[in-house]
Amino acid sequence: MTQGVRIDKWLWVVRIFKTRSQATEACKKGHITIDDVAVKASREVHVGEVIKVRKSPITKSFKVLALSGKRMGAKLVSDFLEDVTPLEEIELLEMQKHMRWSAREKGTGRPTKKDRRDLDDFFDW
Repeated sequence: MTQGVRIDKWLWVVRIFKTRSQATEACKKGHITIDDVAVKASREVHVGEVIKVRKSPITKSFKVLALSGKRMGAKLVSDFLEDVTPLEEIELLEMQKHMRWSAREKGTGRPTKKDRRDLDDFFDW
């Protein structure tokens, strides 16, 4: 039987999360599932399993190809996981990108009272 690696560690090793604590937190919040069951950070991952990671607005799916306990360079990641995210999820992400123009940046939009007074002073001749 193959030896497993903790899921939070594996998610960090293959660069799905920037830090191991972010991966642990995602497990605690139920964003990580295997076989449609939310998993704890201490659960071991085995080769061949499909891991679903919910990162808003989509859920990405990854198939485990190999295990490693040490963080690797981005070029080596493809040897350890395969992205099996359904096409519908990727299309949803693309649609989200094209709709960005309608979303406003924080701090833009309706002016504050001070902004309005400044505008009134500027246009008051």
